[in-house]
Amino acid sequence: MISQRQLFLQHVGQTSDFPLQLEIDRAEGIYMFDRDGKSYIDLISGVSVSNLGHLHPQVVQAVKEQSGKYMHLMVYGEYIQSPQVEYARLLSDFLPEKLNSVYFVNSGSEAIEGALKLAKRYTGRSEIVAFNNAYHGSTHGALSVMGNEEFKNAFRPLLPQVKFIQFNKEKELELITERTACVLVETVQGEAGIRVPQDNYLQKLRKRCDQVGALLILDEIQTGFGRTGNLFGFQEFNVEPDIFTIAKGMGGGMPIGAFVSSNEIMSSFKTNPILGHITTFGGHPVSCAAALASLKVLTSQNIIADVKRKGELFRKKLNHSEIKEIRGIGLFMAVELTNFDQVKKVIDIAVEKGLVTDWFLFHDSAFRIAPPLIITDQEIEKACEILNESIELSIK
Repeated sequence: MISQRQLFLQHVGQTSDFPLQLEIDRAEGIYMFDRDGKSYIDLISGVSVSNLGHLHPQVVQAVKEQSGKYMHLMVYGEYIQSPQVEYARLLSDFLPEKLNSVYFVNSGSEAIEGALKLAKRYTGRSEIVAFNNAYHGSTHGALSVMGNEEFKNAFRPLLPQVKFIQFNKEKELELITERTACVLVETVQGEAGIRVPQDNYLQKLRKRCDQVGALLILDEIQTGFGRTGNLFGFQEFNVEPDIFTIAKGMGGGMPIGAFVSSNEIMSSFKTNPILGHITTFGGHPVSCAAALASLKVLTSQNIIADVKRKGELFRKKLNHSEIKEIRGIGLFMAVELTNFDQVKKVIDIAVEKGLVTDWFLFHDSAFRIAPPLIITDQEIEKACEILNESIELSIK
């Protein structure tokens, strides 16, 4: 009888010749379980998605209740659907006053696409400034603002008039000019190996955008929903964007994304042309119900307030002499080792020991730590014990 593994390789589109091929039967909390019942600590949260862990009961209940009422009804923006309305209102309660209009999409890449279109439409300009080693998704527009040539060269031509500058390099802010429609930046660079803004860099970027009339778009797709120790990363750095994008941790495990701006800017999509941005499944009611439940849990319990302390506990317990540096903020960290070969060994050994971590697209000498925010102190200690043992075995 043909196995699930064989069917997976034959019929599910692959993106590499070496998929991890863990066959997960169920998941709960910070754990995933394979068909033999072996447990794995999920130390990457499906890449910053499962911020409340797997199968959070309030999210699951919201999905059940909404799917029993209705699912897809009509293309986006035509019908008044309670899960969309309630979520947008609650989200706005936690944001600066001008960030009061939410456009729902299905994913982070789609949120980026919509944000870029909105900035060009509102400003009437066409130049986009992005950053070296930035990652914003893999659709054509998002690929155009990816700051890594190796990953995008094979797909050219891409969007024209995209200019790249270096993160945390204040001098290069001069390259943002009156021709610039928008500057798109990750609040904390993720796939570059967790690079945190230094010396008030985001505030200086905000000031430069104001000087030349460019819109500031902050990509909060990985940093959003508590991962940095604030609901959103820009709150950590005391800066307000004109537009920001969210997805990943937004839906409690369900697929959903959004870009958020002011009513004034968002209204640009209403005219010249009408229906300036449309989507069929954006803001799906079941996904919005899950996102609403997730946001209520995050903002009503002591989860976010404890994120930085938990991050510090990781730093304390990850104490192997082979570790060169631990970068990051909150529960969004990179553990720097010697080279990719060592990182690969650590990842493989950790999987055998029941822990899943990963490397970064544009920085291959570090591995990722981004666990569910609900992880306990005891679970952190166990994860660090496995990682320290894996690092030790990697050098033998």
